Amino acid sequence: MATVKPTRQAAIHASGLRKSFKDSAVLDGVDLDVDTGTMLALLGPNGAGKTTTVRILSTLLPFDGGEATISGYDVACEPDEVRRVMGITGQYATVDEVLTGRENLVMIGRLYHLGKAAARARADTLLHQFDLVDAADRAVRTYSGGMRRRLDLAASLIADPPVIFLDEPTTGLDPRSRQAMWDVIRGLVASGTTILLTTQYLEEADQLADRVAVIDHGRIIADGTAAELKQRVGTERLELSFEHTADLAAARTALGVEDLHVDEEALRLSTAVGGPDEVRDVLNALGQVPVRATDLQLSRPTLDDVFFDLTGQARPDGDGTRTTARAVATEGADAA
Repeated sequence: MATVKPTRQAAIHASGLRKSFKDSAVLDGVDLDVDTGTMLALLGPNGAGKTTTVRILSTLLPFDGGEATISGYDVACEPDEVRRVMGITGQYATVDEVLTGRENLVMIGRLYHLGKAAARARADTLLHQFDLVDAADRAVRTYSGGMRRRLDLAASLIADPPVIFLDEPTTGLDPRSRQAMWDVIRGLVASGTTILLTTQYLEEADQLADRVAVIDHGRIIADGTAAELKQRVGTERLELSFEHTADLAAARTALGVEDLHVDEEALRLSTAVGGPDEVRDVLNALGQVPVRATDLQLSRPTLDDVFFDLTGQARPDGDGTRTTARAVATEGADAA
């Protein structure tokens, strides 16, 4: 009996996904929906469940409960159909180092049952798309890290899948190579490809994703656009720096607001402001006392603020280390 395909728009759908390794629950009811032709970035601390979610949705790992569909195909009941409509790029390049870039792509095309001519034609197209033509006939072992990651992503596109899972695709790349990958990923979404991206780089999610979901302890704890999530953290903040302790103390007294953060060592204070009028009110209040600020900055919440706020993690300390407000659950075999 044929499976009835959902009529929903979501190209990637998960409801109540559960997974445990021995006695440790890794996913505890994950719900996700990614609309066709959009990108969702999945953020979370190490061990939160990101990679486990991707492995389940891409049929690489069985799950204990819930349901999932990719382009309408049931992940548990129709794995072969799911694999035909999706591609995946993991955290590390998986291409054969002995073969050339062209040979890798042709080989994968043949594994997808493309004819010889079709596999070669598709390989040529992807080599051009990923700017690998000059290196096409060199052994992959001579490629740089950025070139390998581009080839790995190209390999996942051999069958031109409508859905792609990118599991930390830019890990370890230098800024220039990362930017090149971003351009490729943007192009894929613009062409109508649906992408689920996991990443450790919050700027990457901010730059690329239509929506962001935050996972922690195996559950989705926030989901929305980057702008919506930033609004949850708070408004803009006005930060003032001073040269003398007396000026800092006078400014603190003059403002006297409840939401005032004071750093005695750095001689800084900051307060939330709701717009230009409130900025003017703060400056007018300081103008009534003899203080001199050496610097003034207006900052807006970032995805870093969202991440640290939602997951209960503290920002990096002054020595560059990071403390956590609460323990992060381990994830068994899941590395991310």
